[in-house]
Amino acid sequence: MKRNQREKQDVASKTVAQQDSSLNTWANRFLYALTIVLCAVGAVGWSALSRNIYGIIQLPEGSNTSTAVASNRNKPMIFIGGMPRSGTTLMRAILDVHSKVRCGEETYVVPIILGVRDSWYQEPTFESELKKWSNGKVTKDVIDSAFAAFLYEIISGHGTAADVMCNKDPMSMHSAHYLSVLFPNAKFIHLVRDGRAVVHSIMSRKLPVANLIITDYVDCLAKWNAANRLMLEQCILVGPSRCMVVYYEQLVLDTAAWLRQICDFLGLQYEDSMLEHEKYIGRLDGVPVSPVEFTSSQVVQQINSKPLSKWVGKVPAEFRQQIQLFAPMLQVLGYNPHVHNVADYEYALNCSPSADSSCNSTAKPSNRATWFEKSKLVFRNRFKPDSVKFSF
Repeated sequence: MKRNQREKQDVASKTVAQQDSSLNTWANRFLYALTIVLCAVGAVGWSALSRNIYGIIQLPEGSNTSTAVASNRNKPMIFIGGMPRSGTTLMRAILDVHSKVRCGEETYVVPIILGVRDSWYQEPTFESELKKWSNGKVTKDVIDSAFAAFLYEIISGHGTAADVMCNKDPMSMHSAHYLSVLFPNAKFIHLVRDGRAVVHSIMSRKLPVANLIITDYVDCLAKWNAANRLMLEQCILVGPSRCMVVYYEQLVLDTAAWLRQICDFLGLQYEDSMLEHEKYIGRLDGVPVSPVEFTSSQVVQQINSKPLSKWVGKVPAEFRQQIQLFAPMLQVLGYNPHVHNVADYEYALNCSPSADSSCNSTAKPSNRATWFEKSKLVFRNRFKPDSVKFSF
């Protein structure tokens, strides 16, 4: 009798423990989600978040809130992404000058939300949990609608209104395909820069970049490689009609020509003011600058080619012969991984593509002509991500 009672007590204790464990797990998730919401509130303010708070929940079709949520999802948007130090801040500053566009500073919240969603969906129990939620009409579509409403509120609420909202949280490019589903009329700009230049910039400036060991050259370059491969794969999934790859080097060297291409891609009218973004820094109708962004000190300057060759001669000698092994994306993206004492684009540093032989350059005209012909093949035409074949 006592034994049976003891066994029943043990079973009851285990059940309570399991329930406590389950509650703790979901309590932790709730607290984590609440933390994210509080971060968002801090970023956009209570008033901005409360304007469309009911838009986070998808109501029955035909209701005003549901219609508003659907309307926001279908608005034209721009997402700018890329590895840090690849020109994403310059790109958003230029677009901020455009009369129809507002990008603003990094939100920092958007990639966190996307990361939470990715982790959530990858949990082994997610599908089984979703089946239970579906009984209460909480489907993936409802969840996606909630994410879209929340993300749109953050992007639209952290600055002034504009015809075309734009977001520059560089690592959000990791989730470009999901964002393209949430916002079917959004377009994406993937900034690409020579990995050796990116790593030199990060290491020389001692910039804290998430998941990078900034004192380890191989670690930084290998992670540049991984990030660009993932982002390019995302760009391929989105498709060339909605995702454009822009090379930082060519944006700097041939700014006007590239901005015309970018505006054409985005469906915007080109404006000459975009060539002088530095004149609009800090203006209410211009380019806001965040004091906590490490790139703010550079973006206030006029576009110049000096940063393009700072990495030359700085690649550690012990890694030069092996660089293709841990950064194959250099060659995939059109850079020469075997030349480290001169930049492929050196001959154009002091010459514009339209310059004649009298331009200020130490290069012979024949060398300049060769470089420009090469640049046409590698850079000048719009990059078509769907033409890239991964073979490694």
